Amino acid sequence: MKTKKLLITIFGLLAIAAMLVACAPAAEEAAPAEEAPAEEEEVVEEVVEEEVVEEPLYIPVISKGFQHAFWLAVEKGAEQAAADYGVTITFEGPETEAQVDKQMDMLQAAIDKNPVGICFAAVDSKAAIPLLEQADEKGIIIVGFDSGVDSDVPLATAATDNIAAAALAADKMVELIGGAGEVAVIAHDNTSRTGIDRVDGFVGQVEAEYSDVVTVVDVQYGAGDHLKSTDLAKAIIQANPDLKGFFGANEGSIIGVLNAATELGRDDLVIIGYDSGQQQIAAIKSGQEAGAITQNPIGIGYKCVEAVVKAHGGETLEEFIDTGFMWFDADNIDDAEIVAVLYE
Repeated sequence: MKTKKLLITIFGLLAIAAMLVACAPAAEEAAPAEEAPAEEEEVVEEVVEEEVVEEPLYIPVISKGFQHAFWLAVEKGAEQAAADYGVTITFEGPETEAQVDKQMDMLQAAIDKNPVGICFAAVDSKAAIPLLEQADEKGIIIVGFDSGVDSDVPLATAATDNIAAAALAADKMVELIGGAGEVAVIAHDNTSRTGIDRVDGFVGQVEAEYSDVVTVVDVQYGAGDHLKSTDLAKAIIQANPDLKGFFGANEGSIIGVLNAATELGRDDLVIIGYDSGQQQIAAIKSGQEAGAITQNPIGIGYKCVEAVVKAHGGETLEEFIDTGFMWFDADNIDDAEIVAVLYE
């Protein structure tokens, strides 16, 4: 009996030992669970790396309007600069250049987004000053384009030398009317820098160089609107039967002059324009319009965005970025250098 009990005890101990051996692999298999935190650390590191990726610089571009093809050409230039420099832009403007309040709302909205910089073409050279000062206090870079403001807040303005360009238009006018006579002007406004400078450039050149032989009989402002400019031009022509020449200071203004001359049958008028556009190009090719001053709208849009990027990078900007101008007429309208800056 004792032998039997001893055998049972031995078998029992062997069974317990076997059970302990069987449980050992499970403990070893559980060990890798302790490595899980390392995997979590790798995930955290990947998330951190994603968070430090820099977003492209954001630059709102606020124009004076969209009613003329000129602004579409400026937008094209701004988009090209954005692509070249790897930045993000938005391009907007009021429906007409008379909507000062609407442009101010757009400027305020742009400032509230805290962009690196803003490109701004002022409808009113004074109205935007308080908002631009607000932007300056927030460290937002301001670069003007086409039409500047009466403030030193903008670091630079990319634009045509409108006084010099309009003076060239006056020289051409005097030459084409035969050196003497009465002329008139339709401009878009007397509040924007472009409107003021183009009238001053044209009238100032006549008064400085030709006052004894040429008279500017009237200057009117049609807000760049075709219909309003047409009515104003017709009234001037009818009130001045001896009128020899007419200068339209932007695309909308010159279309008004062309319409008025057509409606009144005045094909004897020397008509000189500014900018381009399909109707004006056709008028020059047909001989109804003597010629025009072309700006470089694509260059204006490009240089403005480029200037913000350069200023953000620490470069010093020239206060005035001259984007150039040229005279074009039926003789050179198809030249490569002219075609490059015209728009339809």
